[in-house]
Amino acid sequence: MSNAIFLQIHPDNPQDKKIREAVEVLRNGGVIIYPTDTIYGMGCDIHNARAIERVCQIKGVKPDKVNLSFICSDLTHISDYAKIDTPTYKVMKKALPGPFTFILDATSHVPKYAAAKKKTVGIRVPDNNIALALVRELGNPIVSTSIRDEDEVLEYSTDPELIYEKYRNLVDMVIDGGPGNNIASTVVDAANDFEVLRQGAGDIEEFL
Repeated sequence: MSNAIFLQIHPDNPQDKKIREAVEVLRNGGVIIYPTDTIYGMGCDIHNARAIERVCQIKGVKPDKVNLSFICSDLTHISDYAKIDTPTYKVMKKALPGPFTFILDATSHVPKYAAAKKKTVGIRVPDNNIALALVRELGNPIVSTSIRDEDEVLEYSTDPELIYEKYRNLVDMVIDGGPGNNIASTVVDAANDFEVLRQGAGDIEEFL
């Protein structure tokens, strides 16, 4: 595989032309690395089974073991992919966009390969203009995972150029949207009374 494209996009005012270029890669089954409001993520189109398999291969995990989240641009289509009651929706509406991954029961609309054998999905609406612009232009969620290994003790690289050095032969595009964060999102089990499964950048207590 040839070197990935290294694409610089303005973090505050993402250029439409560059967003379209990145989305074209996603539509063609590509895997991209892109900024979020926490650590950089690796993602692909939710409807492309082979791309999801590639993400799992790059992470070195089996599809039924990987923790994939869906990056959405807002909560408008959330009920397509997750079962959500009114109290949960209200909390999520207050907390998002923000550094949270909400675990919810999946609906039958979730492509089987995207959630593997899991009955739940992680939903993210990151507070990051590039990530939100990508999802809006694509028209459906991006299946995503953090590029940090769960058990990696090494300091996570927040520098897009270093990320590119590491992944340029594995993915199709690395988006440089400025320095990343090195604290992951807070994972909240919304189906289970907002239990915090992993404390990260966000404090869910502020929204309950």
